[in-house]
Amino acid sequence: MSSLDIFTSEVTGTMVLILLGGGVVAAVNLKRSKAFAAGWVAIAFGWGFGVLTGAYIAQPSGAHLNPAVTLALAIKGDTPWSDVPLYMGSELLGAILGAVLVWVAYYSQFQATLREPDMVEMKHANPGPVHGVFFTSPEVRNGLLNFLTEVIATFVLIFAILTQGLVKDADGTMGLGKMGALITALVVVGIGLSLGGPTGYAINPARDLGPRLAHAVLPLPNKGGSDWSYAWVPVVGPLAGAAIAAGLYNLAWA
Repeated sequence: MSSLDIFTSEVTGTMVLILLGGGVVAAVNLKRSKAFAAGWVAIAFGWGFGVLTGAYIAQPSGAHLNPAVTLALAIKGDTPWSDVPLYMGSELLGAILGAVLVWVAYYSQFQATLREPDMVEMKHANPGPVHGVFFTSPEVRNGLLNFLTEVIATFVLIFAILTQGLVKDADGTMGLGKMGALITALVVVGIGLSLGGPTGYAINPARDLGPRLAHAVLPLPNKGGSDWSYAWVPVVGPLAGAAIAAGLYNLAWA
C-alpha cells in the first residue's frame, strides 16, 4: 500500500465521517433545520452511520479514521510506526475538510441561528452556541473526570475493534472488514447512548481537533470562542484509552 493510498483513503473517509457526524449535530441543533430538536438518539445514530460510511470508503487503508485507532494498531503491531504520522495527519486534514463541508451545507441555518438576538448576546461565550457541531465540551466541567470519561469510552471502542478480529487484505493491510465496519458503527452508537452524556464522546482526537480548528477560522457570526482550554481532553483522553486497550490486548492475547 502506497503513501498516496493511505492519504487518499484516510482523508476521504474521515471527511465523510465528520460531514455526516457534524451534519447530524447541525441538523438537530440549528434553527430552520427540518430535523431541529430531533434529540440525542438521532445524534448517536447519525454519528454511527457516519462511521459506517467513512469506514467503507476508507477500506483500502484499513479504515482507521481516528488517531486513537491508528495508535492502537501500531501498539498491536498491525500498523508500522513509520506510517503513523501519515495516518494521523491525513485523518486531521479529513476532519477539517469535513467540518468545512458541514458549514457549507448548513450555511443558511448557521446564519439564521447565530444572528438571532439571544445569540448576539452570547457571542463572547466560550464555547459558543454552535460548538457542538464542531467540537465537544462537557456538561459539567471537571478536567480529570472529563478526561477519564474519554479514556473509558475510547477504551470500549478500541477493545471492541481489536477483539472482533481485524481483516488482512491482499497487500497485507490490517483493518476493519465490511462486517467489522458495521459492528464498529454499532459500537459507536452504543457509546454515544451510554457514555456520551458527560462529555459528548469525542473518542477520536481528529474528530474534535480538526473541526475545532475549522471553527476558529470560519466566518461564523457571533460564534463564540473555540474553548481551547478544554481541547486537550478530547485529544489526550482518547489516545490514552487507546494505548491502555492495546496494551491490555497484547498482554491477554498476543
